[in-house]
Amino acid sequence: MREDRRRRYDDGFRREALELIKAGAGKDTLARRLAIPVYTARNWIRLYRSNGEEAVMGSGGSRRYDWETKVAAARDHVENGMTKTEVMAMHGIASIASLERWCREYRAGGPEALRPKPKGRPKGARSRPKPEPTREQELAEQVAYLKAKVAYLEKLRALRASKSRGASEAPSSDCSQGGDTGSTTSSR
Repeated sequence: MREDRRRRYDDGFRREALELIKAGAGKDTLARRLAIPVYTARNWIRLYRSNGEEAVMGSGGSRRYDWETKVAAARDHVENGMTKTEVMAMHGIASIASLERWCREYRAGGPEALRPKPKGRPKGARSRPKPEPTREQELAEQVAYLKAKVAYLEKLRALRASKSRGASEAPSSDCSQGGDTGSTTSSR
């Protein structure tokens, strides 16, 4: 192999592969000459046989298929026994990976398994806005806030009163009581 398997093959490389495919090269010969995986060579040959040169060259974007096409293609391969190449040619499917996925889903769940699924994040409880509080809830919240404020102010008043009583009873120097520890922090 030349490089990483997952790299994208440029147009010149694909043209070279097309010339070999047109000359009748099989998957093993194509893979060996171009140093690509046999799976890629087999897919390119299958694409050429089913959809022509444009399919091998790449359409440059993803294609979307409607539900009826998916079901018909999967049914033709799974139930009617058509080969993947025949199904791809008949329904104009560009990618064998898509066809294989449709067949897997069809076998597992029937035609309904191929229905389009909703995209994006589902709407859940988190996306709902918070309901507006009732008047009673607003008043209860306000009462709780005011009670907390009154309790805080009462404690503040008691603290200030105890500090003012302690300051008037204590001697003028804090050092005599051992209260000064030399820290420079001040309380506000």
